[in-house]
Amino acid sequence: MIASGPEAELLAVVRDWDAAMIRNDADEIGRYMAEDWILIGSDGRAIDRAAFLAVIESGELSHDVMESEDVQIRVYDSAAIVTASGVSAGKFRGHPFREVERQSNMFIRQGSTWRCVLTHLSRLAPPKPN
Repeated sequence: MIASGPEAELLAVVRDWDAAMIRNDADEIGRYMAEDWILIGSDGRAIDRAAFLAVIESGELSHDVMESEDVQIRVYDSAAIVTASGVSAGKFRGHPFREVERQSNMFIRQGSTWRCVLTHLSRLAPPKPN
């Protein structure tokens, strides 16, 4: 089934945000976040929008992979929960990283635009050998 309405809008946001992350464009990335957006990383630490965008703008954090799969969207009037699993890879302070994660995102509609207010990441364990 092809998504329509708010679900289609949110799926487009997820895809466009992933692409913006690969371009490492802090201004573009920031367009998908509410001013009070917060990220809870897979290590449990919190980082706010300004600090996150600053490390991207400085080049300390860059991504060459950002893939969201198994995207699930639940819309509640002007709010939505978007979950996905995927891969995030790039460099942080010159050191390569590759994370396989599950993400939970809380979006709110601001006017005609969906903005993320919270992202929570959980590291996925590697698959067990058969």
